Amino acid sequence: MPHSYQSPQGDAGAKPGRARMLISCPDRPGIVAAVSQFLYEHGANIVQSDQYTMDPEGGMFFIRFEFDLADMDKQLPILQEDFTRVADRFEMKWHTFRASRKKRLAVFVSKEDHCLLELLWQWQAGDLDVEIAMVISNHPDMRELVESFGIPYHHIPITAETRAEAERKQLETIGRNADLIVLARYMQIVSPKVIEQFPNRIINIHHSFLPAFVGGKPYAQAYNRGVKIIGATAHYVTEELDGGPIIEQDVQRVSHRDDVPSLKRIGRTIERVVLARAVKWHAEDRILVHQNKTVVFHG
Repeated sequence: MPHSYQSPQGDAGAKPGRARMLISCPDRPGIVAAVSQFLYEHGANIVQSDQYTMDPEGGMFFIRFEFDLADMDKQLPILQEDFTRVADRFEMKWHTFRASRKKRLAVFVSKEDHCLLELLWQWQAGDLDVEIAMVISNHPDMRELVESFGIPYHHIPITAETRAEAERKQLETIGRNADLIVLARYMQIVSPKVIEQFPNRIINIHHSFLPAFVGGKPYAQAYNRGVKIIGATAHYVTEELDGGPIIEQDVQRVSHRDDVPSLKRIGRTIERVVLARAVKWHAEDRILVHQNKTVVFHG
């Protein structure tokens, strides 16, 4: 039987009667009025609204609503069914989410622990409103750490010869127990089969030297070139390696005084913060993907 693992501190304040709606559609007059009127007529009280248009003349329009709805179990299915008429009229792609239903995470990790630790700390503090359902690793190193948080740890080794079998075990382990995969410095390429099952639901983190410093020892390459800025990028995973829609980035200025170990320390700090932000925004249904770009409503 699947288990649910929740932060000891509880959630970050999501109300049981609160829902979110994400919409993308061709821009035209009347969209906001039509959706607002519809929600009002169905007894919903809008508590937050964010919108963005790429181009008012023929571009795409994106909007995110948060609203409160009494008797959610009964009323939300009715609202969803009735909204199809509005959606069809405006050619909308749309999704609704219950704010109280936490996203379940499967965190993939190899040997570096800094990104995983940030997620665990924020989850334990209640700042990251998710359930960490499991951690999967191709190394046994972090079992004791992860299990000390009461989270299942699955060691699934991967070699060139066993890759297909390992990926099968990964998918079997995840089953229906995860909504999002987070690659917290997981140093393996994710197969197309996994990506196909989790479209725009796998988040990766990498240093922002790419593609300038590809291959091994990127920080040594950056040091040898005398870089003045280093950073990190969190993005959704697609079949194009490190080429998926970017969710969040950050940078820090460095100088000639920073050696390779110093650059690595700074890089780890940026990576952990950027990945945690991206996961938080996904968990709060703040991201809309259009083609290979994202619209992120930070709130």
